[in-house]
Amino acid sequence: MSDLIDDPHPGENAPEFSVSDLSGAIKRMIEGEFGHVRVRGEVGRVSRPKSGHVYLDLKDDRAVINGIIWKGVAGRLPVQPEEGMEVVATGRLTTFPGQSRYQIVIEDIKPAGAGALMAMLEKRKTALAAEGLFAEARKRPLPYLPEIIGVVTSPSGAVIRDILHRLRDRFPRKVLIWPVAVQGERCAAEVTRAIEGFNAMTPGGVLPRPDLIIVARGGGSIEDLWGFNEESVVRAAVASDIPLISAVGHETDTTLIDYASDKRAPTPTAAAELAVPVRMELLAWLDGQEGRLIRALTGGVTQRGQRLRDLARALPRIEALLDTPRQRLDVWGDRLPAALIRGVQVHRIALSEAGGALRPGVLRRMIATDARRLGAASERLGGALGRRTRDDARRLEGLAVRLAARAPGSAIAQSRADLERSAQRLSAAALRQTTAWRQRIDALDRLRETLGYKATLERGYAVVRSDVTLVTTAKAARMAGALEIEFADGRLKIGGAAPTKAERKPRQDKPAQGSLF
Repeated sequence: MSDLIDDPHPGENAPEFSVSDLSGAIKRMIEGEFGHVRVRGEVGRVSRPKSGHVYLDLKDDRAVINGIIWKGVAGRLPVQPEEGMEVVATGRLTTFPGQSRYQIVIEDIKPAGAGALMAMLEKRKTALAAEGLFAEARKRPLPYLPEIIGVVTSPSGAVIRDILHRLRDRFPRKVLIWPVAVQGERCAAEVTRAIEGFNAMTPGGVLPRPDLIIVARGGGSIEDLWGFNEESVVRAAVASDIPLISAVGHETDTTLIDYASDKRAPTPTAAAELAVPVRMELLAWLDGQEGRLIRALTGGVTQRGQRLRDLARALPRIEALLDTPRQRLDVWGDRLPAALIRGVQVHRIALSEAGGALRPGVLRRMIATDARRLGAASERLGGALGRRTRDDARRLEGLAVRLAARAPGSAIAQSRADLERSAQRLSAAALRQTTAWRQRIDALDRLRETLGYKATLERGYAVVRSDVTLVTTAKAARMAGALEIEFADGRLKIGGAAPTKAERKPRQDKPAQGSLF
């Protein structure tokens, strides 16, 4: 070896190495012997510094090997290593002289069988469920008939053709396709961006925002479907404001996006069936509802008509309701003329009695009597006033004589003033009494004029007489030889000799009160 020291110490045959030379020799030997290896073990400590590289430990029950995954390789891995996962790592063995250790530079790493992936999947599912991302309370109902449906899938596979065909058969809708890789290292990132991109669209814009999202993929192994188990995809589905249907794999395949979505479909075709109803079934349902509505309305009208007829039979007939009022009206109609005649007769008798009491002769006698009473009262009042005046004069004279002896001038003046006031009071009282009597006589005279038959004649009535006898009936008028009719301006004789000029004058000597009717 050229790296060996050529000058050994005297007496020793073993060559001497420097630390660097020995480390380099070991490195070359290990890399030459183990240039490509596959190691199976459990992932221990995992470290991801800001540089992007991944540092981890591969261990079993007896040994530990340090491993490193460079940044470029880590970004292409379909499954990121996690602590506790059993994997098979492929790479080359090398050393790190700075720390005197050997390590494996991993170029590819895969879970060691389905069991390891399932254990990793169950661990991730438990962690996300603990955050409440799979809770049923946060899931939203799907729109009944979405206008626009967004589909996240591969544009070249059979999945999109199945979805479009099923939508066309059931209820054609507008479909927006966001092409993504459905397996491999780019799957999770592209699916996440697709869900977030659909949510970022503006409703009613040039490219309108969908009302429903379908994330679909055909069947495959757990490794093929692993992109839909990534945490970024799950969180994007949970954060979506648009209702989301997951249709990944076949009915037996289950991924974490199925738990995070608002509705899981067993197949992509079933997702299309969940998205829209069957148009013909909807039309048939509408026809059925229309028929039920018409039958309900017809039945209701019929039932209410029968109810109305039943109530009508319980009510009395209109003729029966009007029979009694009609009969009562007929009775009152028959009784009304007689009642009116009796009423007129009663009022006629009352008026005749009042008129008899107010004949001109009776009124004259009443006025004469009142005049005599007034005269007598005036005479008595005058005599009383005279006597009282004379008595007062005598008293005043005596008072004046008595006062003259005491105070002749002032006493006489005071007495004269008292006498004058007394005379004024007496004169005023006599005038008031005489005025009241005169007003009463005038009122009685006006009443006489009002109630007398002369005033009635002024209103167009007439008094019929036969030989100074009042004629009140047509029979008496036919039996009379001659009639005399008294009007307001005179009398007119009918039958017999024509009346003389003197007879045409109203007779004032024998007034009589006749019937006004």
